[in-house]
Amino acid sequence: MVEDGQQETERDRDDDGRARNARPRDRFGRPLPFGSAGVARIPDDLDLPPAETLTYAQQLIDDGLPFNAHEVLEAAWKNGPFAEKSLWQGLAQFAVGLTHIQRGNPKGARTLLERARERLAAYGPAPYDIDSTGLITCADTLLTAVEQGKPLSDNDLRPHLTRAR
Repeated sequence: MVEDGQQETERDRDDDGRARNARPRDRFGRPLPFGSAGVARIPDDLDLPPAETLTYAQQLIDDGLPFNAHEVLEAAWKNGPFAEKSLWQGLAQFAVGLTHIQRGNPKGARTLLERARERLAAYGPAPYDIDSTGLITCADTLLTAVEQGKPLSDNDLRPHLTRAR
């Protein structure tokens, strides 16, 4: 409720009371002022089969939008089988790690890439042709570059989520 010229400060909520944020975001996932043009948002109710989730997330990563890919992967972890939760969390954290690199936040990148690497390694062989081994190697390469302050190309930030067929 807005009174005496005060701005509304409570978070948007859905019908179930879960927090939602209707603010537009830039290509790195940072909130923009209301009314700004931002990158198209991933629907809150996204629920895709695993193969479609991976294809969609890969396309977003390839387009330089790992924050949006994270939202797609996060939907999979929230809607998928409990037994796969840590796998999808690891993939989503990997995408957020890429986002932090894009934003110039080495500490955030380290934290999220390390969490992603740990989850992917702990999960073991992954279903759906997910390339856990390749992603773990990529995380290690990115972590070394971030630690050493080495520049990363756009190509470095476009790992393949699945093994080539």
